[in-house]
Amino acid sequence: MIRVLLAEDMHMIRAALIALLRLESDLEVVAEVTRGDEIVPAALRMRPDVAIVDIDLPVLDGITAAAQLREVLPSCRILVLTAMGQPGQVRRALSVGIEAFLVKDAPGDRLADAIRRTAAGLRVLDAELVASAMEHGESPLTPRETTVLREAARGASAEEIAARLHLSAGTVRNYLTGAITKTGARNKIDAVRIAEDAGWL
Repeated sequence: MIRVLLAEDMHMIRAALIALLRLESDLEVVAEVTRGDEIVPAALRMRPDVAIVDIDLPVLDGITAAAQLREVLPSCRILVLTAMGQPGQVRRALSVGIEAFLVKDAPGDRLADAIRRTAAGLRVLDAELVASAMEHGESPLTPRETTVLREAARGASAEEIAARLHLSAGTVRNYLTGAITKTGARNKIDAVRIAEDAGWL
């Protein structure tokens, strides 16, 4: 029996995945969580063989949580759920050693097979997804530009970002201008969209 932890914040998607897995006699969902920061505690408690992790989780994103899980429970293999529109996130996941990916709109019968392959230590990589990730390349943003743009994505003003990061408002505006230029965006909102789509935030 392969023990599975499922990390997915969308209730309907989580319920559908669990229903699919219940049809398989060799798979058992032993834990389900809705936030990234719940993954490690649940895994340490339930000791799953495979963790299915959505990238877009609240509180702590799925890739950061998966990297933490690899550190504390290396026996648990990780299968990341992703969308085709997130090549930068796939690249980031590859950089932290995650080797199994399932595209969210894949046919349902591929899920059980992907879990079995992941549990067996095999790579589960969608060729088109990996090619897209390689095509987008590394983020052109500096760490500080990334931090400032991430704060802007949350709706913070330049003054609020400056106070939070202990910078001057002028310096924050300079970082935002740099991010806009490097992403080829028209404005701050466009830069956020481009960076999020590429997985740079």
